[in-house]
Amino acid sequence: MIQTIFPGNYSGEIQIPASKSDGQRALLAAALTQGKSQIHCLGNSKDELAMLHCIEQLGAKISWKGNVLEVEGITHFPKSVTLNCDESGLSSRLLIAICAMYSGDYHLTGEGSLLSRSMEFYKTLFDEQNIQHTFSNQHRLPMHIQGAMQAGTIKVDGSQSSQYISGLLMGLPLLPADSILIVENGVSIPYIQMTINTLKSFGVVVVQEGNRYLVSGKQTYQSTHYEVEGDWSSASYWLVASAIGQDITVQGLSPESLQADKAILEAFENAGCVVRNGENGLQIDGANRQSFEFDATNCPDLFPALATFAACTPGISKIKGVNRLQNKESDRGKVLQTEFNKIGIRIDLNDNEMFIYGQSTIQGGRVSANNDHRIAMCFGIMGMFTESLIEIEGAEAVSKSYPRFWEELLSTMI
Repeated sequence: MIQTIFPGNYSGEIQIPASKSDGQRALLAAALTQGKSQIHCLGNSKDELAMLHCIEQLGAKISWKGNVLEVEGITHFPKSVTLNCDESGLSSRLLIAICAMYSGDYHLTGEGSLLSRSMEFYKTLFDEQNIQHTFSNQHRLPMHIQGAMQAGTIKVDGSQSSQYISGLLMGLPLLPADSILIVENGVSIPYIQMTINTLKSFGVVVVQEGNRYLVSGKQTYQSTHYEVEGDWSSASYWLVASAIGQDITVQGLSPESLQADKAILEAFENAGCVVRNGENGLQIDGANRQSFEFDATNCPDLFPALATFAACTPGISKIKGVNRLQNKESDRGKVLQTEFNKIGIRIDLNDNEMFIYGQSTIQGGRVSANNDHRIAMCFGIMGMFTESLIEIEGAEAVSKSYPRFWEELLSTMI
């Protein structure tokens, strides 16, 4: 699919969709209870649907009551099952950890870009735990697990992704004895805090002491009513549009959210923008914006949105954390460099830093989403500000996280 975006004026109020990160955690936690939970405001992205399908395969029963999803928890964890996580990295990493807590025969696979994303973290962990496992493609899915983890002191390298840590924190409470999880070189700590918060909502307690997580065994997930937050990741693109000059108001965000991508507000402030949180929603005044520096190590999903913002901000902006981008839906650092070059924007990659050379005028052209939803969306916003139209190949990639993105973008065009 090729999506065409025309430069011009855009105006409107955007109700942000539910956080797929929050929603996937809530779905899995609800499936691990012994009762019925109600999940409010769940989104319909491909990643959330992948988790929904997987928990059904595990034995959870789901039903819709209007806009509320009711999840009846798994009564007996299956001894054998095959789980297809589609293209969801989070679903796969959470579910691998949960399956590893049980003695059984488990196959996990996926589709598209997920099959090229490394799972070396679990290979290292399972080798240490003497859990039988095989990968069909080096350290990538599909994979096969046989055997259960042992409680105790577990030391891991958290530099690859916080999703692995979240998976372990969701699984370790199910073991028959206490565990201490020691995380070295941890990244994206706010996402780990989100997981701990979700666990608390479902009656499971994890105590954090620095880089040590104390997890009591024999805990029981408790059914509850859970409301999924609005998604700061999806909001970042609209907030960039507002900061560059469109009359866009963003609604449905919690200022108390633990989501890592709320840090985009800090990036705007670094650039001299004014954040206005009024009765109708959130707007960014970027009339006096300037080039900026920002460390996105703990919020790497902000790179595409911030690249668009920096490209439209004269001067050289620097974003740190490029090393976090290689194992995403695409190699985002290189993809941003290649695709922005097609519309005349220079991006340099220097080890762990990205330098974006902003301009006051930007040409249009044809770019590729590279099967990456966040790349597609950042160019959707960029197309509002170019000299001529932008054509985005592979624009359907937005369905992974924000299926209505193009519909909502075009609805704001004046």
